[in-house]
Formats: sequence, C-alpha cells, structure tokens
Amino acid sequence: MTDSPVVHLRRGGTSVAVSLTDARLPRILHWGADLGDLTAADLDAVRRAAEPTIGDSAVTYPQPVPVVPQLAEAWLGRPGIAGSRDGRAWAPLFSVTGTRLGEGDAAVLTVESVDTASELALTVEIRLEASGLLRTRAALRNEGEPYRLDTLELALPVPDRAAELLDFTGRWANEKVPQRHPFPLGAWVRESRGGKPGLDAPTLLIAGEPGFGFRGGDTWGAHLGWSGNQTLAAERTPAGTRVLRGGALFLPGELVLATGETYTAPWLYGARGTGLDALAAQFHRHLRARPEHPKTPRPVLVNTWEAVYFDHDPERLLRFADRAAALGAERFVVDDGWFTGRRDDTTSLGDWTVDPERWPDGLAPLAERVRDLGMDFGLWFEPEMVNRDSDLARAHPEWLFDGGHGPGLPSRHQHVLDLGHDGAYQHVYQQVSALIDRLGIAYVKWDHNRYLTDAGHTPDGTPGVHRQTERAYRMMRELRAAHPGLEIESCASGGGRVDLGVLEHTDRVWPSDCNDPHERIDVQRWTGLLLPPELHGDHIGAETAHTTRRTAPLEFRAATVLWGHLGVEEDLTRCDDAAFAALQTWVAAHKELRPLLHSGDVVHADTESEVRLEGVVSPDLRDALFQFALLDRPAAWPPPRLRFPGLDPDRRYRVAELAVTAAVPEGQRPPWMRSDLVLPGRVLAESGLEAPSLDVDRSVLLRLTDAG
Repeated sequence: MTDSPVVHLRRGGTSVAVSLTDARLPRILHWGADLGDLTAADLDAVRRAAEPTIGDSAVTYPQPVPVVPQLAEAWLGRPGIAGSRDGRAWAPLFSVTGTRLGEGDAAVLTVESVDTASELALTVEIRLEASGLLRTRAALRNEGEPYRLDTLELALPVPDRAAELLDFTGRWANEKVPQRHPFPLGAWVRESRGGKPGLDAPTLLIAGEPGFGFRGGDTWGAHLGWSGNQTLAAERTPAGTRVLRGGALFLPGELVLATGETYTAPWLYGARGTGLDALAAQFHRHLRARPEHPKTPRPVLVNTWEAVYFDHDPERLLRFADRAAALGAERFVVDDGWFTGRRDDTTSLGDWTVDPERWPDGLAPLAERVRDLGMDFGLWFEPEMVNRDSDLARAHPEWLFDGGHGPGLPSRHQHVLDLGHDGAYQHVYQQVSALIDRLGIAYVKWDHNRYLTDAGHTPDGTPGVHRQTERAYRMMRELRAAHPGLEIESCASGGGRVDLGVLEHTDRVWPSDCNDPHERIDVQRWTGLLLPPELHGDHIGAETAHTTRRTAPLEFRAATVLWGHLGVEEDLTRCDDAAFAALQTWVAAHKELRPLLHSGDVVHADTESEVRLEGVVSPDLRDALFQFALLDRPAAWPPPRLRFPGLDPDRRYRVAELAVTAAVPEGQRPPWMRSDLVLPGRVLAESGLEAPSLDVDRSVLLRLTDAG
C-alpha cells in the first residue's frame, strides 16, 4: 500500500504523475516529458497546481479525470463503465481500497476499488515501461447477480496544446491513409464493428501541437491492443478536458458477468514524444524488449501467391523451391490453393486436407525438398473462415455464424466459422495441428478475409464476436505451445488485423496486399508508427503490380521493401537470368543490412508531400541507411535539399550511394555524388545535400557511415 497522495512514475524520458487522493480512482495529472526528481512536497504541489477554480457546479470545472471516467463523479462524456443489472447499478462510483507500487524494468501502479452499492469491484493497472511507453487496463469483477457490461473504456489525458488529431482510414490494398483535423469539442469516435480492427482501422489516434510532424511538435498517441470490435476516441469537453480513450466494443448483451466473474479489458497503450518519430520509438523499443520478440534474423521468404495463385502443380512448385533456394531465400511459403477441391475462392475453405488430385503424393515431398535446400516450410490457412461449398459446411451448417437470417451475405464467397462451438474449434485445431506436425511446418500464414457482420452464435443467435477473437488468440497460443518454434503471420485481406493484441501470439503482420511500391511506401511508413520494420512483411512483387497494374523497375520495388521482413512474390520459374541475378543481389544486400534495419531507430524527414526521405539509424549512431524517393513532380523544382534526421551532430559521416543493382543515371546526379563526401551530422541535418533529379517513382539509397 502506498501512502503517497501522488505517485510519480518515471521511465524512458517520460513522467506520469498520478493522484490517489480522496479514495478516488487514479487521475493522471501529468503524462509527458520527464519532470526530474521530485520530492513528496513537489508532487503535492503538482497536485494542487492541477486543481481547477471551482464555480458553483462540479459539472462545469475541468477536474483531472480518472483513467476510468464515471458519470457519478460528474463526468458527462463517454462513460468509462456502462452496464446494468436489470436496470440497476448503471452508474457505479468506486472507492479505492488499496494501492501497490512495483518498481522494476517497468514502474507499475495497481489500484483496487469497490462499489458496494453496485456490488462491483474494479482493479486498475498503470504501467510505465522502460521505453517510456504507457499502458493501462482495468479488470471488473461482478460480486452480485449477473451484470451486463456494455462498455469498459480507459482514458489518457492530453494537454490543451494537443489541438490537432491524426488517425488513419483506408480500404483493401490502400490501407493506412492519414487524416488530420483540429481536435473538436465533443468526441471524435472511430469504431470497428467487423470482428477485426479492419482495413480502415485508425490503428493509432494521435493528438499533437498544431502542425506536428515526424521531427517536431509534441505528440500523444493511443492504441488499443485488441483484435476484435473496438472503439478509439478523442474527447474534448467545454470545460477544457481532453482525453484519448479506447476499449473493446460489445454487441448488445454480448458480455454478461456471472456472479464472481471478472472481465479484463485489453491494454490501452499510450506513447508520446516530440515528433512522430519519438512517439514511434517508444512502441518500437517496447516491442523489441518483449521476451517473445523474435530473436533470430528474420528469414527472407518466398511466397507463392502472386506467382502462381491457385495454379498448383507439384513439379512447378518443386522447381520454384529450387529457384527460391538459389535466390538466397530462407523460407518457402505455399499460399492458398493446396487443399481439397480448391481451384478458386468459391469452394473448400474449412476442408484443411491436402488435395489428393493435385498433390497425389501429398505436400510432404515439397516440404522435404524445401528443408533439404536449407529453407523453412510455410503454409497458408484461414482457420476462421468457411465456404458453404465445403465438406465442413455441409456436415455442420450449425457451425456457421447466423444472426437470425441465415449465414448472411457472402464476402469472397465465404462465411465465418464460429469457433465458439467447441466442436468447430477442435475440428480446425486438430486439422491444422496435424498438418504442422506431419509436414514439419515452421510458419503459418493466418488469413482472415471476411468481416463478422452477422456473427450470431447458434442456436440462439446471441453475439459471438468477442468470443471469436478470444478463441482465435487461444488457437494461436495452443498451436505455438504444441509446436515450439512455430511462427505465425497475421494477415487479414492485407492489413486488417494489425494490433498489439494479435502480436502477443504472432511474429509479423502483413500490412497490405498491395506490392506496388508507389502505394507501399506509405503503407509501410504509417504502419511503422506502431511496429518496427522486422514485424511487418514487405515483399518484392512483379514488375506490373497485381493490385494497381502500375509498372515499376526492380530498383524501386526492392529499395522500398528492403527495410522490413523481406519476401519475394515474383514467379522465379519465369525469371530470365539477368532478372534473377538482380533479385539475388537485392536479397544478399538485405541480409547484409538486416542487423542495422532490424535494430536501429526509424526516422523520417519532414518533406514536401511528393518527396520521401526516411531511414534507419543504428543505436550507436555510427551507421545509417536512407531512401530518397520521388512520388510525384513537386510544384517547385529541383526538390528541396536532403536533410538527414537522427544523426549524431558531432560525428563525421561518409555519404555514398548504395547502388545495389543500378546507379542513379549520370545526368541526374548532383556533383557531390561523383566523389567521396564527408560531413558532420549537424551539417547533414541542418544544411543538407542537393537532391538527385529523380524521375517519378524512382528512388536512391544513401549509406551514411562513421568516417572516424
């Protein structure tokens, strides 16, 4: 039990000051830059300084709001808890009964509270991680008759200078589209109701000083670590309070707590810093410090999807594997099309048995060849989905979600298999697990293509979305426990399930089905606010992109995806010798750069909208790689000077083009590129270099190394 009325959490350059006075739920007085060493008297002064001038009504003054706001405390915004017990206990008021402060790598404050009248108990946990990342969650225990919980959301305060909002929207193959606007009075609410965050997911909700960019302006961002229906909101009251908040979104009657039952909300993450790069660095450093973070170099993989689609032929895929190994790949992934009856996307989802017609000897010969060639073997599944034209759906139509009007509209000819049925769960788990065991599968690409728009659990039609998410987590967890070393990719029509909840059970995400570098460069840029490069898969696609039909040379395609968990989706069996040799060179370059790319700080220059200058700087600031790309013709020509962020201002760097397979044409090269150039980091950041005169949809890689 802590006796201090104000607790000061300090980690990673961040301070969080929390008031625990008057037996109220914890109220964050400050979440921002480190306040330094503060005495008990200093902290009490911080608390008093945050107290408002009180008028004649508690409703109208901007009091510090608890992390779980309560209507009974005169909070008129979105309630932190909403629910009832047959119309009773709908406005709980919690009183703190105990607090604990834990000090280790993370500073952890745990607060216990009860509302005896409502027969509810609430535990709030606030963690400040070593990276400076803040995260909080709450657990609600019902101590009376069954309690219907409609909402449990947590809130993180931001200061009044956080006057502008940034979040994201999008659609298939065009994910992570940024949108910005002033922080309005009222609530800016983003809801995901399709059983996953979605292709239009906000991912992060960021508030900052007007005009904030990657390198300037104080920013605060919130992310919900949950892969199902959810809410993220920014709320501003007329009294001056501003909060970022989030929680799981429940369908009507979806969560009813029995006597003695507890619901624990997903983590609400908060990151902050001066500029978006600093905010992202808190997420990256936290993720890299997790025990479950991948410890081995991320294997370069070859994926068969855009190379062969459903056209599976054993001899061709054996040749494909040979070519993949010669390319330098370390993992070979067979995508959709391998299971019984699967010739297109209209049939057979749910029948996870190898097609005996296409694969008369099974997949074992291919898997063995892959391993003999020194690669891991991976396989595509979509465990949560089913076609009505499948043996599984015919045998168990009751396992399909049904909201009362049948299984609903098809999407890509598929429906959702309700894993809330124990029989359905065990059926899928056993089929997938048996194949992993029999084929020695090291990697599962786990897809999720259909939204859960009509997810009624049969026979009564009660909502099953929340349980579906929990069951998906459980299956991933059980598969990894049963098959040590198994890696799983979270794919959901591309970037539909990118969150820190699913990343507790997976090893990478697939940000988008679009491999066109013109589009991909920004999908990766904005996904990278949450995830470091090694956690998102980025593939070299065909010269003409499947999704946009835009054509791009290998140099632009490869330079754009070099940074992440690299893959290749070209049909290697049809590459001529010159194209294959060029791909080999890029794969080798990635492997050489991988230690830098997957450990360094990701940085972005604030540039004109048509220009990209971004890179990775090593932790010791001795090495860096940048990509300069031109996505459209700027109104003014030539492009602005290249000013490199994130360098050591007092270190001297040698700057050189990293020409993996082709150099910038001589007529587009500024004079400095024609000879050795050494400059201090401060000069490179402030004065910069003249940019090459690139054509649209072209880029150049620049390596900056310690010149001694």
